[in-house]
Amino acid sequence: MLVFILGGIAAIGSGLVLAAAWASWRFGARLGAAPLGRAEPVSLLKPLHGAEPQLRANLQSFLDQDWAAPITLVAGIQRESDPAAEAVAALATGDDRRAVLVADARRHGANAKVGNLINMAPAADADLIVLSDSDIAAPRDYLSCIAGALATPGVGAVTCAYAGRGDGGFWSLLGAAMLSYQFLPSVLFADALGTGDACMGSTIALRREMLTRIGGFEAFADILADDHAIGAAVRAQGLQVALAPVIVTHGSVEPSLPALLRHELRWAATVRDLNPGRMLGMTLLHPLPFALAALALAPGWATGALVALAIGTRLTVAAVVDGLTGRKTAPWLLLPLRDLLTFGVHVSCFFVRRVEWQGARLAMREAGRIEAQ
Repeated sequence: MLVFILGGIAAIGSGLVLAAAWASWRFGARLGAAPLGRAEPVSLLKPLHGAEPQLRANLQSFLDQDWAAPITLVAGIQRESDPAAEAVAALATGDDRRAVLVADARRHGANAKVGNLINMAPAADADLIVLSDSDIAAPRDYLSCIAGALATPGVGAVTCAYAGRGDGGFWSLLGAAMLSYQFLPSVLFADALGTGDACMGSTIALRREMLTRIGGFEAFADILADDHAIGAAVRAQGLQVALAPVIVTHGSVEPSLPALLRHELRWAATVRDLNPGRMLGMTLLHPLPFALAALALAPGWATGALVALAIGTRLTVAAVVDGLTGRKTAPWLLLPLRDLLTFGVHVSCFFVRRVEWQGARLAMREAGRIEAQ
């Protein structure tokens, strides 16, 4: 009986992975086909913490936009000695491309990133505000795509799907594979079904008036999943958070397996707190462990076929995603290892109540709130 249960889960999971591949292919048809937004002055908020391998290049990509209006990149650090300041100073700017560095040590709650945003906010003088994480790089049509999505009636904020890029060696490559070949397809699958509620740190674009209506950044100072909470606050105003027709790049920088596990466990534990059922459902998008367990219990052609099916469907997703991004995130030989590692992270996250983030140890409380320890 157990073999049939495991085999059934593996078969269903493989079907869901194929559906995610279809959703990813479908999203690709939107890339470059959606109406672009009107150019206007924009403030880009970039909370920074420490040096990253591609930090200057990531930041520069937000200034090198095909955008016929002024761009002000507001970078925030909490220590004047933060090495990220060097990357900001090295940016190529011009008359309508400015970079402003805000160094402010004031803290505003347990979420250091949000505290940084609170300190940076006075320097953001445009009506259009776009915040994104420091490890994100953007294509040249990024601002035009998100402005077009934000101009859609009924839309109060815009976010972006993202693919991975390994910037720090083997383990960062493995982390990037999770983002491109597992997380990205799941986001696009949920969007295709109309069940997605994504609002991600890769991009949150909104108007100044909307930010004020939801309480400003101060309303999220003690929430770990601040990006998700901002999206929920926008939806509470009766408006949608749209997924822009563009894919940005997330640079993974984990130098070791422990660093990768800390990062992914924090992310998984956050999703678990927001929606435990979704975390369980996401586990079904990793059929390989179930197929291998069935094969171990009952070796044979049927269970062997399930293993081949699980690997084949993941390869299909990888091929579709690589076609979307125009590059190969990671060697496909890593995909079985990546699936097994993700399954372990998903199971382990249900036992995690403390996480590490930007050098701080945080206790996870009810309703997604955190407390510094």
